[in-house]
Order: sequence, then structure tokens, then C-alpha cells
Amino acid sequence: MSMAALRRLTGRLGFRITFLLALALLPLALLSAVQTISLASEAQSRAEAAILGDTVRLAAPVLQHLLRAQGAAATLASAIAKVDNDTARCSEILSRFAQANPLYSMVGYIPSDGLMTCSADGRTHDFANDPGFQDAISDPNPTFEVTPKGAVSDSAVLAVISPVTHRDGQRSGIISLAIPQHALEVSQAGIKTATGIPNSLRLFTFDSGGNMLTSTNGIKADQGYLPVDRSLKALAGHRSTAFTGRDALGRKRIFAVVPIVVNKLYALSSWPGDYGRGTGMLSQLPPIVLPALMAIVSLFAAWMAAERLVLRHIRRLRHAIRAFASGSRVVPVKGRGHAPLEIAEVEDSFERMTETILRDEADLEDAVHQKEVLLREVHHRIKNNLQLIASIMNLQMRREKSPEVKAIMKNLQDRVMSLATIHRGLYLTSGVSDVRADELLAGIVNQVLSISTTEERSFKVHTDIADILLTPDQAVPLSLLLTEALTNAMKYAGGSHDGAQPELEVTLAREAGTGAVLRLSNSLPGTGASPTAPLADEPSGFGSHLIRAFAQQLEGTVRTGIEDGRYLLELHFSVTPLSRGEASRSSAGAGVEPDPRPPGGLIPGVAPAKKV
Repeated sequence: MSMAALRRLTGRLGFRITFLLALALLPLALLSAVQTISLASEAQSRAEAAILGDTVRLAAPVLQHLLRAQGAAATLASAIAKVDNDTARCSEILSRFAQANPLYSMVGYIPSDGLMTCSADGRTHDFANDPGFQDAISDPNPTFEVTPKGAVSDSAVLAVISPVTHRDGQRSGIISLAIPQHALEVSQAGIKTATGIPNSLRLFTFDSGGNMLTSTNGIKADQGYLPVDRSLKALAGHRSTAFTGRDALGRKRIFAVVPIVVNKLYALSSWPGDYGRGTGMLSQLPPIVLPALMAIVSLFAAWMAAERLVLRHIRRLRHAIRAFASGSRVVPVKGRGHAPLEIAEVEDSFERMTETILRDEADLEDAVHQKEVLLREVHHRIKNNLQLIASIMNLQMRREKSPEVKAIMKNLQDRVMSLATIHRGLYLTSGVSDVRADELLAGIVNQVLSISTTEERSFKVHTDIADILLTPDQAVPLSLLLTEALTNAMKYAGGSHDGAQPELEVTLAREAGTGAVLRLSNSLPGTGASPTAPLADEPSGFGSHLIRAFAQQLEGTVRTGIEDGRYLLELHFSVTPLSRGEASRSSAGAGVEPDPRPPGGLIPGVAPAKKV
């Protein structure tokens, strides 16, 4: 995601509301998570404690067998102490006991020399080199040992040993009772009866050296249910313990270790990992999942509430505002009845604002239209008045007898008609605050040509005028300058040569920045002949004086000369920004009357008339 898209996402109101609500809910979510984890831990501890109790209950048969065997071995030791030298009598006693107690796989008396000649089944065996016998004969107390492979039975047995002591305190040997492995195993049926759980529970017995004695379904079959990270020897200790871990097959299991005889015999139970957590689907989830789901649901509910109560109304209002800003003036705000009171008040304010703006726009359009009509009417009347003055001058010229006076009046009449032409162009062009140069100047060129062209004297004119927007303060002097220069160009263009028409060229083009250049040239086409006179009067002439005055008003520079066989007039000036023209008209509307004339009057050297 790009940074712009990320900023747009994080800048949305819905995101910010959701984020703030998330911050507000964060302490509750953390507290809920801590409490859930604490409850889960407490439930786990209770389950482990319950498992310890169940393990003790499951190991009770083994303990009972052991206690019975210890009692029986002590009784037999007392009886054998009286007849230990009588092998026949000893064997008879042991044989009767074995017949009454078929649990034991071997019942025998082993004297101190290790050669067993007295046994329940009449077998003999030499234990002199057996390490287990050496330990037992040297221990004055009753004991037992786990033997993975019995010397007589050749199978795993639990040997219960009791010393044979005479009345004089002398020990003559030991009584050994061997309980086979299968007699100590607890079946699946017994486990289910005791715990009520499925047959996935396993119970093991082992000694302090880590030697496994019994298993529920056999040692080989149940190897996969032992803890993978702890050995049986490491689990042997003085206290009962329970822990959760993985078995050899990677399954989560709960293990409990209970000492049956401390430092001798232990019981290990392997329970399913979900024991005590219920059977529902939710009980199988990690403790942190439920608080996380609650937080997500809360945030979603908050986002939906913000969407329903705020965001959709704001989007509707934003759409209406954008439509109004883009120019649409029919902007209905739908669905207001369902919006909250505060947003409904904002929508009402927006509608009142749009109504006020529409009324103001209508008033402004009326005012602008009236101003435009009035301004065009002013230009039209000025044009009519100037034409009337030109007609009066024409009547006066007819009465004059002096050719000099007629020539002077003719020049004045031409300039008056030029002014009339300019005002005609101003009220015919589009716009009030700005004037299109291509519309105004093209019309002036055509008007001057129509006045000055006769059947004996016609011109071929090429125009290329850019669509530059001018303020009226620049349009008027530029038009006057073009009229004066065009009149002079037509006046001095010379007569026809072999039927060819004199050529005039008028161009207005943009320059770098806000600059513009007006070019006007005259020549005779086709012959290469030069015009009979310059483009304008002599520098001291009245026409040149006017051109320089108009250029000064435009703050431009005028250059005249010959270029490529053509006489050229070139005006460089800067186009005034329309904002300055609007500012000047605003100041005039505020009561400040702008002076349309250049500094020092329209013509340099002639002071402006005083205002009365």
C-alpha cells in the first residue's frame, strides 16, 4: 500500500473512530485476556490435581498387591524361621501358601549362601551371584525390587522380600514373593470404570531407576504415550507431580506421577490433553481467542454504529457539497429524516447557505447583465455621437474654400471616425471585464478598410491576431494606436502597380511571460518595389506623435524601420493581468474615479484638462 493510500485510509472518520474505540477497549480486552488465561491456568491446575487423585486411585490395586505381598512375606518369614533347616517342611509350607495365593509366580526361601532349595514348586536356583540378592541379603528391612527379567520366571516381576530372622536375632536368609507383571496391570475396562473417560488413558509403573514394570496395554504398545522430553528416571522423586507436555507421537497430554513406594515404585498416568476442558468446540480454542473475538465484535459493532449514525449522513452531505461546488445548482439532500439531530442541523444550515448563495448569484448576474447592457449602450451612444460629429465636420468641410483647412478637417474627421470604430468594436465584443483582442482588432481593421477603400484604391490585408484577453484600459489605447498606424499605412502605401494591390499585414502575438507584440507592415507585392513613403508620418508628424503617446499609455516601446524590403512598425508591451483591471474597476465602484489617460495627458506635452 502506498503512503498516499495509507494516509487516505487513516484520515477517514470511520478509521479514526474505530481506532479510538480500540484504544478505549484495549484495557478491557487485556484484562479479559489476563482473566481468561488465569482461569484457564487455574482450571488446568485443578485438572492436574484431579488427575493426581485419579492416578492414586488407579494405582491403588498395585499398592494393595504390594501390601498383601509384604504381609504374606513377613508371615512366611516367621514360619520359615522355625523350620529353615527342614527343607521338606519348608517346601510344604510354601507350597500350601502358593496354592492358596495363585497371584505369585514364585514363592521361595533363599538362604544366606544364595542356593534356593526350598520353594513352592520344588525348583532350585543359585542366587549367589545375583546383585539383587546381594542387596536384599544385606538389608535388614523388608523391601522389594522391580526385576525386568526374573531369574526363575524369566519375565518382569515385582519381587517382595522379607528377611528370615531367628529368635536369637540371626538372619538365615530371605523370603521372596514374585508378582508377575500381568497381575499388576490395570486393564482399560478398569480404567474406564474408575475414571469414566475414554480408553485413551494409559497407566504405567516403574522403579527409581527408570525401569518400566507394567503398562495398560503392554510396554511395547504404550511407548508412544510416554512424555517425550522427560525420562522415567527423572520423574522418580519424593512427591506427586502433574504436568502438561507432548508424548512421543507429538500429542498434547497431561502426565501425573505418584510414588507408590518412595524411592522404589512409581505410577505414571498419561491423560488426554483436553481432560477437564469440556467437549464443546469453544473449549478446544486457546484462552486468548475468546477475548480477541469479543474485541473484534465490539469494534465491528462500533464501526457499524458510526457508519449507521454518522458516516453515511456525512457522505451524503459531502456529495451534495461537492456537487454544489462543481456547479450544480440542484442539490437535494435526501434521507434527512433519519440523520441525528446535530447532522440534520448541519444539513439545514447547508441548505440555507445554498439558498442564500443562489439568491446572491442571481442578484449578481442581474447586476452584471445590467452593467453590461449599460456599458454597451454607453459605447453605442458614444459611437453615434462621434459619427454625428464626423457628419457635422463633413458639412463644414463642404463650405470651406481653403484646401489646407479641408485637409486638416479631413484628418480630424478620420480620427473621429476611428474613435467611433473603436467604440463600435467595444460594444460588439463579448465580455465586460475583459476584451478579446482577436474580436476587437479584427473588427477595427475591417472598419478602417471599409472607410478608406474606394473603387480606385483597394488593399490586400493579411491578419493574424492571437486571442489575447485585454483589460479595457489597454484595449482602448491599443485600438487607437492600431487605427492611427493602419490609417498611416494605407495613406502611404502608394498606388497600384500593373494592377497589383498594395499589401498590408497586421499581427498580434504572445511573447515570453506576459509580453505581446503588435506588428504592422506595408509593401507592394510581386514587384519588389519599395513603398513611396514611410509607414507613418515623419517622427515630428502628428500621427507619429499620437502613436508614441498610445505606446506610452501601454507602457510599451515602438520600433519602426525596414525589414526584408518592408516598412515595419513593431510595438512591444506587457499584457495587464485581468485581476488588476478588475481591481481598478472595483476601486472606481467604491467612489475612486480612475483617470483613463496616461500620465501627462493622452499626448505628451499636452496637460490634461482640469476636472470640474
